[in-house]
Amino acid sequence: MKIFQVDAFTNQIFSGNPAAVVPLDSWLNVNTMQQIAAENNLSETAFIVEEKSGAYRIRWFTPTTEVDLCGHATLATAHVLFEHEGYREKKIRFESNSGPLTVEKRDDLYWMNFPSQPPDKIPVPKLIPDALGTIPIYTGMNVDLLVLVSDEETVARMKPDLMILEKMEARGVIVTAPGKNVDFVSRFFAPSVGVPEDPVTGSAHTVLTPFWSKRLSKKDLKARQLSKRGGAIHCKQLGDRVEIGGSAATYMTGSIQV
Repeated sequence: MKIFQVDAFTNQIFSGNPAAVVPLDSWLNVNTMQQIAAENNLSETAFIVEEKSGAYRIRWFTPTTEVDLCGHATLATAHVLFEHEGYREKKIRFESNSGPLTVEKRDDLYWMNFPSQPPDKIPVPKLIPDALGTIPIYTGMNVDLLVLVSDEETVARMKPDLMILEKMEARGVIVTAPGKNVDFVSRFFAPSVGVPEDPVTGSAHTVLTPFWSKRLSKKDLKARQLSKRGGAIHCKQLGDRVEIGGSAATYMTGSIQV
């Protein structure tokens, strides 16, 4: 099997979020895909199979579990199809556990069209102040727990207690604040699914985009994820959908012997 490793949400290697992409002729059993993802030891490995309709069925695995949506690995997959697999159309259609998704190459960026997932305000969970070392301004929930803090420095300096966060009843915890040179910044922690801190998280921006769009009263937003590797994300709020744009760079091509 062919395998590609791509750095997503960046235009240069050694930054952004690395993902593995494995194009398949037909599906492997789930255990084998999970073992490949564990062997890769990246936050996500994407597997794709082309369907008769011309769309691609896509599935995503962390080192420990399958997940229903992953942005950076979808962006990486689109990059592989456009740059390495000879895909000629402007838009790629994916079928997933989160429904239909599309990725369009436009303005030197890959634009993913995902469902918008605005958070619903909830009381501050009891564990959060101790886990994050700060008292949130706001907490909301949709798939992930969104935590708003006062400023960019608080997000950048944060050293969360991952053992506490692992107990949260959410896929992951998004910490966000207004940005100095962008509209907003964030970090993403998901120890419960085997990802202590994700470098750049496309799917988290399905929650962040509607939240910040409403808060800032604007549809087009620029964001940065403040992980050690860092990454730039372009966001557009489109009603019940969001567009998430970014670049990608191929780090490695190879083959898997199973």
